[in-house]
Amino acid sequence: MKPVLAFPLAFACALAAFASPAAVAADKAFPERPVKLIVPFAPGGTTDTVSRRVAQGLSERWGQPVVVENKPGAGTVIGVDTVAKAPADGYTLGTVTGSFTVNPSLLASLPYDSQKDLRPIASMARSDHVLVARQDLPADNAQALLELVRAQPGKVSYGSFGNGSSAHLAGEMFAQFAGTPMLHVPYKGQTPALADLIGGQIDVMFANLPEALPQLQAGKVKAIGVAASERSPFAPDIPTLREQGIEGVVSSSWNGLIAPAGVPDALVERINADVNAVLEQPTVRESLAAAAIMTTPGTPQAFGAMLQDEMAHYADVVRQAGIKAQ
Repeated sequence: MKPVLAFPLAFACALAAFASPAAVAADKAFPERPVKLIVPFAPGGTTDTVSRRVAQGLSERWGQPVVVENKPGAGTVIGVDTVAKAPADGYTLGTVTGSFTVNPSLLASLPYDSQKDLRPIASMARSDHVLVARQDLPADNAQALLELVRAQPGKVSYGSFGNGSSAHLAGEMFAQFAGTPMLHVPYKGQTPALADLIGGQIDVMFANLPEALPQLQAGKVKAIGVAASERSPFAPDIPTLREQGIEGVVSSSWNGLIAPAGVPDALVERINADVNAVLEQPTVRESLAAAAIMTTPGTPQAFGAMLQDEMAHYADVVRQAGIKAQ
């Protein structure tokens, strides 16, 4: 298993450097042509929704199109690798999620170095995970599901957004709590996984609350519990897993922007400021809140520190759970 090392000091601190006046002046002209935003998932999921809303806001601020390009597959590796190998001029950005911080410890090798080839730009949004089940599953709450998993070792299936995704690790944490294996079924994104859950091809999944709520309200799936420390303000009637006696299974999906490592500091700060300005617009906050998504504006340094913390955390989860790449 590939060890996860702490980010080099340069990764954590380089963004704090002050850019020269000449560099700042040059960056004021950015962008002079369309910008590409790589989303490493299929269209239609929470990550895609957040990315497109931010892209729209940036297009309006910049007067240039910010074009979303979906590149799903390989647990987000395909999309992230596209960003890592792009010119470091700010015209190719990428959206990352928890998979970015999991993959270094999950996969034996990556086509890019997560620490050296990419740099954090901005945190964008976060949404809670909710454990949902197909309607005819003979379990209506967390304890009943726990009993079902223990009674059928390796047979109760759970879908995820992809191998190594936050939903994958949440499912493994539930299985570890049960002390019994479950069958992991990875998908290229949340939308196809949720569609198969509705169709009865899989039993349960940890879904992003924004996607799950419409299906719950339509009666197509049923809620087992929210994987958070407290109930979600967007779904206050759904109890947490912790309330139901399931400890340690806390999971959410976050979205942030990255760029190739060589993007100049001044341009990183410029893009970060513009992303924050978009996220702080009342119409953006309200539209995302209506979809059960919380905006999370912040500095590049804070986002980089969060990535570092998550890499260390998920390295422990992967090691303790014995998760292997599939």
